[in-house]
Amino acid sequence: MRIWAVAHNTFREAVRDRVLYVLVFFAAASIFGSKALGWISIGQDIKIMVDISLAAISVFGVLIAIFVGTNLVHKEIDKRTIYTILCRPMARYEFVLGKCLGLAGLLAVVVFVMTAIAAVYVFLLGGRLTSSFYLAALLIYWKLLLITALAVLLSALTAPILGAIIVFAAYVVGHATNIFINLPPQFDGTVSKQVLQALYYVLPNLSHFDIASEAANGVAIAPSYVVWALAYGTVYTAMLLTLAALAFEDKDV
Repeated sequence: MRIWAVAHNTFREAVRDRVLYVLVFFAAASIFGSKALGWISIGQDIKIMVDISLAAISVFGVLIAIFVGTNLVHKEIDKRTIYTILCRPMARYEFVLGKCLGLAGLLAVVVFVMTAIAAVYVFLLGGRLTSSFYLAALLIYWKLLLITALAVLLSALTAPILGAIIVFAAYVVGHATNIFINLPPQFDGTVSKQVLQALYYVLPNLSHFDIASEAANGVAIAPSYVVWALAYGTVYTAMLLTLAALAFEDKDV
C-alpha cells in the first residue's frame, strides 16, 4: 500500500506537468502531419504514416521519461518533502519503486492515447492495421520502462540536467550497439575492440524493441520474439531499479 500511495501521488504530480502536454501535443501533431509526407510517395502513404506514428510514440515517449523521470527524486529533495515521506515507516526502496511505477502508469496512458490516435487516423484515411502495429506499440512501451528505470537511477545520483543528458545519450547509443561488434578489420587484436565488445554486452540493445518497419509493411511478428523482447527488457529494468534502490539507500538526505 505504501508503494501504491507513492505511485498514485507521482502519477498525479506528473499529470499536472505542463511539459507533458507540450510533448503530447507535438507527438499528435507529428502523427497528423505524417499524411503530408505520405503524399510524396505513390501508394506508400499508409506505410509512411504508420512508420512516422510509431517513431513519434517512441521519441516523444522517451522525452517524457527523461524530463519527468530525471526530476522524480530531485524534486522531492528540492521541495523538502522527502523528509516527510521517509520519516514514516517506509523503506527507501519502496519510495523508489513507487516513483517508477507512477511514471510507468503515466507512460502507459500516454502510449495508449497516442497509439489510439494513430490507429483511428489511419482507419479514417482508409488504411488497415495488423497486429504488428499494436505489438510494436507494446515493445515501445517496454523500451520506455527501461529508459524510465535508468532515469530514476540517475535521478538518485546526479542533477536533473546531467541525468537527462546521460539518459538521452544512452537512448541514442542503445540503438547503435551493433556497431560495437561489427567493427572493421583494423580493430582486430586491439584493446579498443575488446572494450567495445564488452560494452555491447553491458549496454541494453534498444533496437530489439524496434519493429516499426515490420509493422509498416504488415509483416507478422513471431510471438516468441515478442516474449523474448519483453523478457529482455524486464531483466534490464529490474537490474536498473535495483541499482536505483541501492543508490538511494546511500544518498544523504
